[in-house]
Amino acid sequence: MSDDHTHVQEFFTPRAADWDSRFPDDGPAYAAAVTELGLREGDRVLDAGCGTGRALPALRGAVGSSGVVVGADLTPAMLEAAARAGRDRAGHLLLVDVTALPLRSGSLDAVFAAGLVAHLPDPSRDLRELARVVRPGGALALFHPIGRAALAARQGRGVTPDDLRAEPNLRSLLAGSGWRMTSYVDEDARFLALAVREG
Repeated sequence: MSDDHTHVQEFFTPRAADWDSRFPDDGPAYAAAVTELGLREGDRVLDAGCGTGRALPALRGAVGSSGVVVGADLTPAMLEAAARAGRDRAGHLLLVDVTALPLRSGSLDAVFAAGLVAHLPDPSRDLRELARVVRPGGALALFHPIGRAALAARQGRGVTPDDLRAEPNLRSLLAGSGWRMTSYVDEDARFLALAVREG
């Protein structure tokens, strides 16, 4: 396992058990973000870095019983918390590294990723891997239940121009990774960037 992966697991493992109780009001924001992904009945969607699986019920609701929902995460404790919350009924939980997915190229219609970008070891390469598994015209949602400024304040820092999620930086990063950004919202109550998989 790489140092990056070890750091991600070291960060999330002790936080997994009480993650949902620390952020109990995020559910509606997740559901609203999933709605904006524009999923249809029967679609195949990946929740990349699914954590405790808070998006999985909304994703299942969007694709229906004929759709496929996969939640992938690197941290066993997070997936265990998702299963304890019953969210394994909404989707298949996979203990995998989202930067090297065991999925066929073009096999998905969409990827939902909450709070993922900041944890990617090589964002350009890793977003390209997400693009690989999505069909041309498929969608990507990069979501966080609070905006950049609110998150920075929570972490005791300011927002800097070199922030990966600043609009010009993210637009360029996505464009170089097989995606075209179609919308960008950075408000106190949420961060949501949507992109389409280029052909």
